[in-house]
Amino acid sequence: MFTPKYPAPDTAPTANTSLVRPLTGLVHPPACDCHHAPTSPAPATVPAPVPAGRPSVQFTPGALVVAAAGGTALVLVVGTVLVSMLLAVAVTAASVAICAVVLRSLLNHQHNR
Repeated sequence: MFTPKYPAPDTAPTANTSLVRPLTGLVHPPACDCHHAPTSPAPATVPAPVPAGRPSVQFTPGALVVAAAGGTALVLVVGTVLVSMLLAVAVTAASVAICAVVLRSLLNHQHNR
């Protein structure tokens, strides 16, 4: 699974170097035999203007209602989770405090005897 997978080597035939001609002194023939009139260079394209500032987002009234309801639901859910976590910490702290008071009273009661 962790071993590398190498692609298969190319199976193309090797180039025959005896057919390669040197590039010195070559005159390239034209691509076609027809005579074209010289053309003017292509016109420079102008990029589309970029709007200034940040793009604005358009909300419909229905989308605003949905966004407000979603935000309200999110705040309520996050608030509920945070309050329940705070309540769990408070209950745990109270139970630890009660255990500490009980242990202290038991240890003091043994020392008094």
